[in-house]
Amino acid sequence: MLGLIYILLSIGIGWVICLYAFPNLADLAGVDCYKRRLELSPVLLLIPAWFISGVLAMTWLVYIFAYLFRGASSPLFYANLLVMPIAALIFILTLVRRVYAKRRANQAAFGKDGSLVLLCGSRRVLCLELLLFGAVILLACILMWRTFFVSDGKLHVGLTVFSDFSPHIGMIRSFSYGNNFPTSYSHYAGEDIRYHFMFQFMVGNLEFLGLRLDYAFNLPSIMCFVVVFMLLYVLALKLTGKQGAGIFACLFFAFRSSKTLYTFLTGIKPHEGIIKTLRENTAFISDTPNEDWGLWNLNVYCNQRHLALGLAVMFFILILYIGHPFDMYQRLKTDSQAGKNKDRSLLTGWLWQGAKALFFSREGWLAADLRTSIAAGILLGSLGFFHGATLIGCILVLFVMAIISSRRLEFLITALITMALSFAQTSFFIDGSAVSFQPFFGFIAENKTLFGVLSYLERLLGVLPAVLMVAFCIENGVGRWMMLAFAAPLLFAFTVSLTVDVTVNHKYIMMSCILLSIYAAGLIMRLLKSGKYMVRALGVLLIFMLTATGVYDFCTVIKRNEPKSAIILDLDSPLTEWIKNNSDSKDIFLTHRYALNQVVLGGAMLYEGWPYFPWSAGYDTDRREQQVIAMYEAKSPEELDRLVKANNIRFIIVDYDNRSSDYYTVNEENIKNSYECVYTEGDGEYKLSIYDADKPINRQ
Repeated sequence: MLGLIYILLSIGIGWVICLYAFPNLADLAGVDCYKRRLELSPVLLLIPAWFISGVLAMTWLVYIFAYLFRGASSPLFYANLLVMPIAALIFILTLVRRVYAKRRANQAAFGKDGSLVLLCGSRRVLCLELLLFGAVILLACILMWRTFFVSDGKLHVGLTVFSDFSPHIGMIRSFSYGNNFPTSYSHYAGEDIRYHFMFQFMVGNLEFLGLRLDYAFNLPSIMCFVVVFMLLYVLALKLTGKQGAGIFACLFFAFRSSKTLYTFLTGIKPHEGIIKTLRENTAFISDTPNEDWGLWNLNVYCNQRHLALGLAVMFFILILYIGHPFDMYQRLKTDSQAGKNKDRSLLTGWLWQGAKALFFSREGWLAADLRTSIAAGILLGSLGFFHGATLIGCILVLFVMAIISSRRLEFLITALITMALSFAQTSFFIDGSAVSFQPFFGFIAENKTLFGVLSYLERLLGVLPAVLMVAFCIENGVGRWMMLAFAAPLLFAFTVSLTVDVTVNHKYIMMSCILLSIYAAGLIMRLLKSGKYMVRALGVLLIFMLTATGVYDFCTVIKRNEPKSAIILDLDSPLTEWIKNNSDSKDIFLTHRYALNQVVLGGAMLYEGWPYFPWSAGYDTDRREQQVIAMYEAKSPEELDRLVKANNIRFIIVDYDNRSSDYYTVNEENIKNSYECVYTEGDGEYKLSIYDADKPINRQ
């Protein structure tokens, strides 16, 4: 119950924040970028704004207070005891004040009776919005509950997500079961935290407050997934003014464009049967490297639940600033027409007037809304350890937008605050640099040349690039510039590497594709509204070609995550309970290369879990692997004790994984002779034993 109250309080505090930080949100939802009236329910902008603002604020406050109480046995208890009542009091006082003053309010967001207008007045538009977001909610519930749920006391983790969920669940339980302050990475315990963990912290806090693990993880994941669709819909309407474009933008977001399905179909032999092959296939179809991971489809939002929240913040910030380049475009257009009347010389007329308006005019630089720009910087800056890639992607888009925008200082203020907060967080959590900018051309394309990259994009994105090229040609000047701005993260992904694993750049490509698909949706609407039958038929064909692979990918996600294929963990496991009750997040476990098992579910802090996770985060896994081998193969109690103390090991686990390891030969007898065994289960080679390094066996 307390977990649900926490979620509601987060939305309530978000409402309070938006009242003061973004007071004109309802007005913003009422017009497009050209100041034309939109038929749009303001609630589709307001609720996401309240949600993301409140979630970020509440989660950071709880974390900060929990850190301050890190010496207590239960820091989260004291943190929530302070934050939740204060949040409730602020919400109630603000609500009472608003109710008292509402009839005196003179804002466009209020109707004649003083009540907030949340829904569109058009019944047709409202029905379409309800149908669209009813479908989005259903899609979110299917994806999240299909891949992560509890049944009969057993936790079912879907086949397509269990790998990513290994560090996720480890981090969640390190907070809900442990005392992970100062915070350390659960798969590489004892050092700094380079992993964006705040979403997992929020989930851990919800579980601490009483929500069962699947509800604690799935409810915020569903809400984040839904609000990102809402914000994309609003952004699409503001850019195109067309409700249909908003619907298609959401459709293209859910079901990606790719050539992969058509390539897969060409490989089916005549005797195999197309329908039979498609029905029986359970692997993600692939035509490019790592595509068989489910790297580009809806599975990403299942196994990286924090990505949707990051995208939601990014889209919200873009909505706040999307009008600025259009304001400048209108001014340039007006000045250009005036210049042509006075001076026919292109060089001294239009170009000079344009350059003057852009870079040397008061309107081009002066900040008219400091409150919004400061609040936007705080909001975006607080995203750093929720999802850093979306923060970088948003800055890239804003940078390109700002070049032709009015009120350019507002962009600068937001960027400076964002960078200051990001630097403060990384300085606090990370010893050294969070990322390392290295030139790296080609991403994961097989042929890292210009034409190799173009071939890769053609296979990966299907007809989308061709559709975007047509859209670019028919757009006006500001529309073309916006498309270039939206393409900035894609260009970044193919030219820069921030980590040792360049594959993680796929998120930047996804950001660009989602944003650029708004213009693809606008082009589709033009085709469908054409008076010519063949043009409309082309529009229908393009819709099919843009979504077919994504729809089939969705079917594959469902098939691959059947309950019988899930990784099943026992929530009432004696091993998990023992770890919960006998260790905390300062106790480091020496184990085999665990990914996801009962030990991880218990919140154990692993000296080194499955190496890919810490390696991709930038940790020195080679050194620790050598230390793991040395400790398990130690020849004497003295040698083992020296290594254990040097690496701050508290518990040593010996189990079947150790005994069958290809990396070392465990000297189990030496461990038995060195430390007291404090827990055992199983028999024979499947016996699991936990030895406490704080309880050495007395040796003469």
